[in-house]
Amino acid sequence: MQKRVFQLLVDNTSGVLSRISGLFSRRGYNIESITAGVTADPRFTRITIVASGDEDILDQIEKQVAKLVDVRDVKELKPESSVYRELALIKVKATPEQRQGVIAVADIFRAKIIDVSTESLMVELTGNQAKIEAFISLLDGYEILELARTGIAGLGRGTDNITYLP
Repeated sequence: MQKRVFQLLVDNTSGVLSRISGLFSRRGYNIESITAGVTADPRFTRITIVASGDEDILDQIEKQVAKLVDVRDVKELKPESSVYRELALIKVKATPEQRQGVIAVADIFRAKIIDVSTESLMVELTGNQAKIEAFISLLDGYEILELARTGIAGLGRGTDNITYLP
């Protein structure tokens, strides 16, 4: 099984995300993560999908998604020519004595402490999936109370592969 990151530019219409995710569920394709947000032009939404499967399935996903009415452009974001980021919010149980240890790990990863209560800290971390996984693994000695991850957002590097829509 491999993973591919697809970037879609779609019309910003109601139900477009539902139609795209419906295609995946009808055909039994797996979505590792999906993110969506309006672009600089409010008529369009950029959707980033991480899908997994074998080579044939991933090729089929790209072709099937491109056929949907609202989809204007589909690109694969290759790791060597793209930038991927993910946001994670992690609530860690920490007594006053344990706080400094969590803060020290957060500092190493350039994470931010965004909330402090008497029994916990909330950490905000942005980076690629490997960075987030490494941070979470270093919290092994602490109890993670809650974890929220956004999934990957990505863009291709440079200006060579930009899609301009009328």
